[in-house]
Amino acid sequence: MALRNAVMAALLEGEASGYDLAKEFDASVANFWMTTPQQLYRELERMEGEGLISARVVEQERRPNKRLFSLTEAGMRAVRAYVAEPLGKPTAIRDELMVKVQCADVGDLEAVQAAISEHMGWATAKLARYERLQERLLQGRTEDEYYARAERIGPYLTLLRGMAFERENLRWGELALRTLRRRAAQAGARRHAAPEN
Repeated sequence: MALRNAVMAALLEGEASGYDLAKEFDASVANFWMTTPQQLYRELERMEGEGLISARVVEQERRPNKRLFSLTEAGMRAVRAYVAEPLGKPTAIRDELMVKVQCADVGDLEAVQAAISEHMGWATAKLARYERLQERLLQGRTEDEYYARAERIGPYLTLLRGMAFERENLRWGELALRTLRRRAAQAGARRHAAPEN
């Protein structure tokens, strides 16, 4: 999937500056698509050049002027065409933590445990951020009420997927830490019980 599709999906929420889009990517779209601000700004320029988005300049007194982007009719047609396309291959996962865990039996178990704990800290923070976003979206409504009355339900459904992903990261992290601690304790007991020459 191209970054432009994620940008167009974010712009379905309405007009936004590059800064606003970067924040949105970090706060909500990050549950399914990651990008850097530099990549985002380059993509916005390309999309504007291709007529998929338009920009208007908003003058500000004490700050630099900002550009607000919105989808053009060509951009809306591109979104509809993208949604109609068949899915490509499943996403390939590249996760450095999993490589470290794969090597845990021949490496430093404490370092692997620390990496898992750090990863769990990030998952906890992301989950808390997603839960705050969920509260803002629901505004005191039940999910059924939201589904029945919200103008768009796609952002909420992707948010639920991001929350499930982070909850699973935490569940797996707890299992992995328990297992590695048990393994470290067993190895320590074997070393302690081994006869000295």
